[in-house]
Formats: sequence, C-alpha cells, structure tokens
Amino acid sequence: MPRAPFEFGGELIKPGSRASLNLALPNLSTYTPMAMPVHIVHGRKDGPVLFVSAAIHGDEINGVEIIRKLVKSSSIKSLRGTLIAVPIVNVYGFVTHSRYLPDRRDLNRSFPGSEHGSLTARLAHTFTQEILDRSDYGIDLHTGGLHRFNHPHIRANLDDPETDRLAEAFGTPVIINANLRDGSLRQMAAEKGIPTLLYEAGEALRFDPLAIQAGVRGIRNVMRAINMLPERSRHSKNKNVEPVEAKGSAWVRAPQAGLFRSIAKIGARVVKDDKIGAVSDAFGDNETFVFASSTGIVIGRAHLPVVNEGDALYHIARFKESAPVANAIESFTSDHLEGLGPADYEPHEAV
Repeated sequence: MPRAPFEFGGELIKPGSRASLNLALPNLSTYTPMAMPVHIVHGRKDGPVLFVSAAIHGDEINGVEIIRKLVKSSSIKSLRGTLIAVPIVNVYGFVTHSRYLPDRRDLNRSFPGSEHGSLTARLAHTFTQEILDRSDYGIDLHTGGLHRFNHPHIRANLDDPETDRLAEAFGTPVIINANLRDGSLRQMAAEKGIPTLLYEAGEALRFDPLAIQAGVRGIRNVMRAINMLPERSRHSKNKNVEPVEAKGSAWVRAPQAGLFRSIAKIGARVVKDDKIGAVSDAFGDNETFVFASSTGIVIGRAHLPVVNEGDALYHIARFKESAPVANAIESFTSDHLEGLGPADYEPHEAV
C-alpha cells in the first residue's frame, strides 16, 4: 500500500518529495507580513516524524546554516519518515538581531503558548500546534548568548531512556542532564512524550564552522538511530566519539569589573584553583585573577573583554574523570575540522 501524503499548511506533500512553505504569523506594527519558513521532506517509506528547529532565540543563527546544509545533503534522498525543518522559528528576533520578540519575551519560556495571548505566546502556540503536535522526535539548535561561546554539547533529559539513547547517538563528547525549564520547548515536548535534544554550540550572531559541521553530523547520527537514514558505511572516515555525561556544571563569574583576559581555552581541562584568567583596569593595575571553581572541562567562555562584577566568564562541566573527556574533545575537534574545506569558511562565488 503506497504511503499517504503529508498534510501541512493546507498542502499535501507526496511521498518522495519535499516542499518549502510559510506559516503565517501576526504582522509587524508596520503592517509588514511575517511568516515562519518550514521545509518538509517526506520520504517514500514509512518512518517517524522528526522536527529540527533553530533560532528560537532570534540571534542564535548557527542552526540556520546547520539546517540549510542538512536539507541539501545527499543522504536525505534516502529518508524514511518525515523531516520538518524550521530554520528560523523566532523570525521577529531574527530580523532585528535580537534574542527576544518585540514584546521582550523569551520564546523558550512561553510554551505551549496561547492563540489569544501575547505576540510571543501566539508564536509558541503556532509552533506547538503546527510542528510539535505532528512530531515523534525533536532536535532544537542553540548557541551561546551574545559574546559567549559554547563548545558543542548536548543538553537533554537523560532520565528518559530514549532521550538518553539519542543524546549518545548525536556524538558530542559532552552531554548534560539538564533540568526541564518551565515554558521551554523541551518541557512541552516531554509532556507530549516527544524525546527532544537541545544542541548547544557556537556564539550568537556568528557562524562557527566546527559547530555547524558537528551539528549536521549529529543530526544525521540521530536520524540513523531512529531508522530514518541507513546505517553509515563501514568505510566512512567519520569517527565515533564516546560521549560522557557531566556530573554537573557551573559558571565562574568575574570577581570585579574591568577588562577580562582569558588563559583557559574552550574545551580545555582545568583543575580546581587553576589560574584561568584575570580582570584588571585599563593600565593593568588593581588586577584580580580568576580561578577554576572545580576540576573539569571549559564548555563555555565569554568573548567580550569588558566585564562587570558578577558577569559569567567560564562554564565548567564536572566529570568523574575529566582527563579522558579532554582527549575526546581534542579528537572530536580535529576530526570535524579535518572534514572542513574553504567552502565552509567562505561564501560560494556566484555562477
């Protein structure tokens, strides 16, 4: 019996085909029409429905490029099931380079939303009704905040066995058992029984080749794990990384205001009380060193040198044994950078 078409946005996508659609959203105050772009790939054979979303925070744009590369990849031609790719969820924040919507609300604290609520609530409602309620699995793509870089890692509810399995399949060296935040997309998905991963990598308003490469590979790994794609060839050069669950994580904050100079690098192993940075005035007087609060791996770091007292500087993940994780991160980084070429760093020339 032939597979049924996939109905979305009033259109029917036939098996073995794809479509780019726009979900209508409330207009801007200037009467400018707004819409959420959605790309559907409907496989010829039965399988699960996976949503992949990016830019829930409008300035977190790495995921936009990850989705572009994913839907353009040749492996998608052999897709089983259905892929719902949403490269820009928060289109309002995206066009203004902002994390938030015009009403200054955080979309990732507003689910499931409301048809008659605030602008942010209405956007959350649309995503819940049109995307989440059609899905069996989900991957939500994020970056660090403004002037803050995250090394690629997965955050997920690892207490759920299926979510834990997919987190390991994604293939980042570090996975964090992250609490479900009230109003978050992950919490809403969990309530609906939809295993969902949150991929953190890179920095707001920047493309990072490593984060993008790892994101595309990771999504394909998950798609293989849920039988949406065939198993990887035995001759594949891509290496498998054994992920390690962090015991916990915490931010090291600026001890005083001033100019921040970093010593510890992203992905580096640090030992408790190691000197990892310094904050001083413009002349280097009145200098205070920054020390590691625990032994672990630096998975996040501030990039902006100008800091206020209490600003988050380093995000350190703790492990039972951190040295093997540092080696895994080094291997992971070199493997993914090895697969990059000039086209990943520079735009293509017009034909």
